Amino acid sequence: MIIERDIKKYLINSTASIAEALGQISRNKSGFVLCLDNNGRLDGALTDGDFRRWISKVEEIDVSESVVVACNRDVTTAPDASNMETLADIFSERVSFVPLVDAEGRVTGVALERSKGGFEIDGRRIGENEPCYIIAEIGVNHNGSVSVAKELIDCAVEAQADSVKFQLRDLSSLYKGSSRPDHEAADLGTQYTLEVLQRANFSTEQMGEVLDYAQTRGITPLCTPWDLRSVAFLAAWGVPAYKIASADMTNHQLIRAVTATGKPLIVSTGMSNETEILETVTELRRAGGQFALLHCNSTYPTPFKDVHLRYLDRLSRVTGAIVGYSGHERGYAVPIAAVARGAKIVEKHITLDRNMVGNDHKVSLEPDQFTEMVAAIRNVEEALGGATPREPSVGEQMNREVLAKSLVAAEDIKSGRMIDQSMIAVQSPGTGLQPNRIRELVGRPANRDIAKGDFFFATDLLTNVSKARNYKFNRPWGVPVRYHDWKAIHQGLSMDFVEFHFSYKDLEADPGKFFDAEMPTGLVVHSPDLFENDHILNLAADDRQYREVSIAHLQRTIEVTRRLKKWFPNVSKVPLIASLGGMSRDEPVAAERLPELYDRVSDSLSHVDTEGVDILPQTLPPFPWYLGGQLYCNLFVEPEDTAEFSRSSGLKICFDVSHSKLAANHRGRRFEDYVDILGPVTGHLHIVDAAGVDSEGLQIGEGEIDFEALGRRLAELCPNVPFIPEIWQGHKNGGDGFWLALDRLEGLL
Repeated sequence: MIIERDIKKYLINSTASIAEALGQISRNKSGFVLCLDNNGRLDGALTDGDFRRWISKVEEIDVSESVVVACNRDVTTAPDASNMETLADIFSERVSFVPLVDAEGRVTGVALERSKGGFEIDGRRIGENEPCYIIAEIGVNHNGSVSVAKELIDCAVEAQADSVKFQLRDLSSLYKGSSRPDHEAADLGTQYTLEVLQRANFSTEQMGEVLDYAQTRGITPLCTPWDLRSVAFLAAWGVPAYKIASADMTNHQLIRAVTATGKPLIVSTGMSNETEILETVTELRRAGGQFALLHCNSTYPTPFKDVHLRYLDRLSRVTGAIVGYSGHERGYAVPIAAVARGAKIVEKHITLDRNMVGNDHKVSLEPDQFTEMVAAIRNVEEALGGATPREPSVGEQMNREVLAKSLVAAEDIKSGRMIDQSMIAVQSPGTGLQPNRIRELVGRPANRDIAKGDFFFATDLLTNVSKARNYKFNRPWGVPVRYHDWKAIHQGLSMDFVEFHFSYKDLEADPGKFFDAEMPTGLVVHSPDLFENDHILNLAADDRQYREVSIAHLQRTIEVTRRLKKWFPNVSKVPLIASLGGMSRDEPVAAERLPELYDRVSDSLSHVDTEGVDILPQTLPPFPWYLGGQLYCNLFVEPEDTAEFSRSSGLKICFDVSHSKLAANHRGRRFEDYVDILGPVTGHLHIVDAAGVDSEGLQIGEGEIDFEALGRRLAELCPNVPFIPEIWQGHKNGGDGFWLALDRLEGLL
């Protein structure tokens, strides 16, 4: 919530026309105008909704009429002197603005419940919909040493903090009477504090040096000024924002001086009561300051019972400000919880050694801990997600296929026969329609012949279903198949090849059991990713024995491919697509290690007999789904190193456009860059849609890929390269998903 006093843009005279009022709404972009009489008293308000309601009631629309005829005359108002808590209680889903009126009923301001728009510090946006801004508070933990300060800056950079913060004091002007710790009039606590500060305080020259160093390291330098002289120095240096310590929460003189610099303020609220906080917020707003408030308890260390994280909610509500958390408790669990509770800024002390002398060291995190805190905060932010209605994640959808149950035919059902409940059973796995959709199925005529035990699919609820036909493309095309379904999916169509996607169980089968004649089409094979004993194919694994097992599995796949090849006499060499590995479980591999991993892949491949096949490494997504969960991919994700591997190894790649679209999204890069770099080294294409960073295998047109643009570019970069539509679960019901994809792609590839 904010209170605006410059309200001209929201006001219009009640004698103005509806058309003029609508124009005013369009210009102020707020969605409303306040209609005032000649004495400045409120006659009513017009919003977009009010205008629509007026239109619905009148027979003839005349926007030249006086605006008051369309106004809401019963507007909720509040006294001019209302505090933020009172105003917060007024707002609801039906109230987005509250006119403030004085004793004579004149409008003096408007309270607006806007999302907290935020502000920028050094180009980094801070606001409700932004990542938490993490401050590594060095403070005086440098112990007066510039070299230690620089080392702490390096640690903050390594931890991926957003900024480092120092404190600057002019002790001679700051402390009453004397800044000497041995002054006979000083209290014991003051004597202790002064002794620490005398030892650790930086001169302005030293402060300038460390601020400069932070800037050269690419991390934003912030500072807390404790007095007006320090404000003047920092303003002259040009810090991009200021921190106000809890001790100065009620120091309005200092706050006004800092606000006058025009830079944002981050204000800690420790040691203050709510009345004092609200007074300071009023000062900040009167001065036109951009600011955020940090909930804080100024004890060192803070007992957990005194943290009161739930106050973050109230602090946000009663002040209308962006809120964060400054912590002095042990460990870093509380800052992480604060982020989960809505903190958009976190400040935590960092030190080289918590055993050093000084209160701040005792409540600080050492570099490894600070790094862990930053990583945990980012994980929590990712886990928070959104508040949209729940949908199963991609991984859950995959697991539901295996673990859930489906509707199946309890008897043979001929096409056209009316389906009743007695014809339906519920069995695992979850490949077909979920059991809760049985009512949609009952009473519907079957649109195909369904054998006993067959799954019912979503297409059984449709009257018009894409059917297999002969398609026309400017490049060879095929479909993915398994041994058990290749005949049903192939259907004698004039496709150029079939692509067998092996499971590791398929490797145990005799291909001859599934063929009764030679095939005139081409053949492509896709190696399993997963083998027995939860072994994921990984030719780059750190463990040599694991790599040797992967090599053996790949060799076995090649041998099965050679046996299958005899049923495809027109094929000289079989393209063998494989995900060659480089996955990690808990975190991505450091970029500097990638060349080593690619070398391992090359070495592993040198131990494989590839006679009769051409291996095509597949481009991979950043977050693949294996064993019911998500991993990290490191190799064959970025286009540059993938293309370099292709050139150095002499192997063409399988360009999975879905995987590479996810990689582009994850990296914040243009997908077109991936296409341009990978197209020239592509020997095979998997064409499928994608969205976000892990939603792969989507139906064509149901994700984010522009297939018309993709088709044009692929025609230039890799003409005549074959493709399949690799739609997830596209094989269901005889390949319904593939036929729909091919319908949509025809004319584009």
